[in-house]
Amino acid sequence: GFPKFKKYSRSVEYKLTGYKLSDDRRKIKFSDGFKAGEFDLWCSQRTLVYYSEQQIRRVRVVRRADGYYCQFLIDVERQQNHEPTGQVTGIDLGLKEFYTDAQGNTVDNPRYLRKSEKRLKKAQRRLSKRFRKGPKQSNNYHKQRVKVAKLHLKVSRQRKDKAIKDALALVQSNDLVVYEALKVRNLVKNRKLSKSISDASWYQFTEWLNYFAKIYRIVCVAVPPDFTSQDCSVCGTRVQKSLSTRTHQCPNCKTVLDRDHNAAINILKKGLKYLGEHLNGTVGHTETGASAVLGSPQVEQLAYPNALGESDLWILNGNIENLSRLVEQGISSSDVERIPRGRRSLTGEYVNLYN
Repeated sequence: GFPKFKKYSRSVEYKLTGYKLSDDRRKIKFSDGFKAGEFDLWCSQRTLVYYSEQQIRRVRVVRRADGYYCQFLIDVERQQNHEPTGQVTGIDLGLKEFYTDAQGNTVDNPRYLRKSEKRLKKAQRRLSKRFRKGPKQSNNYHKQRVKVAKLHLKVSRQRKDKAIKDALALVQSNDLVVYEALKVRNLVKNRKLSKSISDASWYQFTEWLNYFAKIYRIVCVAVPPDFTSQDCSVCGTRVQKSLSTRTHQCPNCKTVLDRDHNAAINILKKGLKYLGEHLNGTVGHTETGASAVLGSPQVEQLAYPNALGESDLWILNGNIENLSRLVEQGISSSDVERIPRGRRSLTGEYVNLYN
């Protein structure tokens, strides 16, 4: 039969008992009061054959709009080799473009919810017409309710898929990634932009970005977003602009840049500054317990908190020398060329940290 969940509950979790896996790891049988019987397991990627029963720490049965899923929490160390690229970048998250990096590259914002609104509106209208007063609804009502839930589930999966792919591509192509730690919980209080901000799923993207950064063992830094869009990335002059102003024009050094590109460069500079302070020993301390997260090499965690009061900087001791070269490199040569001659010394704030 089918699992019967309690009201307002969509999952049942087991630790080490209450279930039994078949020898070929293709079936699971629940032996407690669940009384759901035996289920076939369809594994899309790695099957459970590669893992022993001692490595399985949790089993959770989750109900989705399109069926039931069995989640396994496996105790395994995951590491991926990362070939050093010598590239550093900062990213500015936005609504017009999903993000813009310090080199001027952009990633489109797909707006999955906006594109699905027409179908959702039609499906929800049909659901509303089939609603009847009373405690019990018809079978047609529940069928339409499942259709609406599947449309929302598709949007959720599209957001997650894009967040994973974009975060993985960013980590694989850079040795240092700096992003702004946005307080999305406060940003969605804006009634005019809350739907667009939620549709962009910034928080989910940054969570996957930190996850892949620890697996590939690169440095990922979160910096406060204060005045990153207002300050000039060349001379530092604060140029006030509204959200509708998409071009940064500095009256002091005559720099003209896209608003998001200017912010991405400022974000990268902030991250390089924090790294320089840490490598010079002015701030930060080590946490020996962090080595269990990334594996056998000892790891240092920077104690400089981000805007959320957390520390997201992880540094491998063996890569300190390479990281120093990245900090000395600072902004790319293309950014240095556009700086006026009389202001080239401004980049020395980061280059001269090791003189």
